[in-house]
Amino acid sequence: MSAAVGQRHWLFTFISLAAIWGSSFWLLHAASAELGPWTTAWLRVSLAGLILLPLVAWRRQAGLLRQHARALMVVGLLNSGLPFALYGYALAQLSTGLAAILNSMAPLFGALVAWLWFKEPLSRWRTLGLLLGFTGAALLAANAPGGLSLREGGSGWAVLACLGATLSYGISGNLTQRQLRSLPPMVIAAGTQLGAGVILAVPGVLLWPSTAISASAWMALGAVSLFCTSLAYILFFGLIHRLGSSAAMTVTYVTPVFATTLGVVALGETFNGSMFLCALVILLGTALATGLIRPRP
Repeated sequence: MSAAVGQRHWLFTFISLAAIWGSSFWLLHAASAELGPWTTAWLRVSLAGLILLPLVAWRRQAGLLRQHARALMVVGLLNSGLPFALYGYALAQLSTGLAAILNSMAPLFGALVAWLWFKEPLSRWRTLGLLLGFTGAALLAANAPGGLSLREGGSGWAVLACLGATLSYGISGNLTQRQLRSLPPMVIAAGTQLGAGVILAVPGVLLWPSTAISASAWMALGAVSLFCTSLAYILFFGLIHRLGSSAAMTVTYVTPVFATTLGVVALGETFNGSMFLCALVILLGTALATGLIRPRP
């Protein structure tokens, strides 16, 4: 494969993943509204893992799941189980567009974790990027319904849930690059989803809703499991393998475009100029913090 063809291939993968994950906020909102965040997260990762397991077995790579079971479970919890539940909770109060913009901070947290935990150097421009990114997030969150209040009617807990999810993504991206990079993307995708499913089984069952679940909620769950999880994580871990964790996580720059569009069209949400400006500040900060933009000295 020539360099040009290879570049087009990964660009197509990148845009496809952004579109798939952009739609996941809408689908997750629909499923979590009836199933609840923890049960939705458990069923989502479990179904995704079961979909991928036969493909791993067909490739005769099941032994790798046993060899790396502990690391796969930890990464699965941090990269799937916990963030899915947190976003399911947050989307009950926040618009899909706002949640997606906060989700775009994942590379920002990835850079912060790499600096604090793995001692990667942090230049003055990357430091400025961190400050810009978190400033943009604070301004965006302040405009959420009810502001940042943690009391009833406020969006404080929902915003903290989104930030907790992005921090979890940042940690898992670094762990994946350092502990699982030698594994095939299919094995990582299947193993992490199955591992997360095992961990979330208890809260998923205990918090099972007492009311009947509509067909539309089950359809949303099926779509988010098959496309936004099984397929998406094969693409994502392939990008990490090819580009590295920081570059792969920049897919969240593009995700809000698709998420916001679907939110406006399908859910009747609003997207105003203030949200747009805050999004630009966050994306600029993230681009500086991850080194995507490197100003000359």
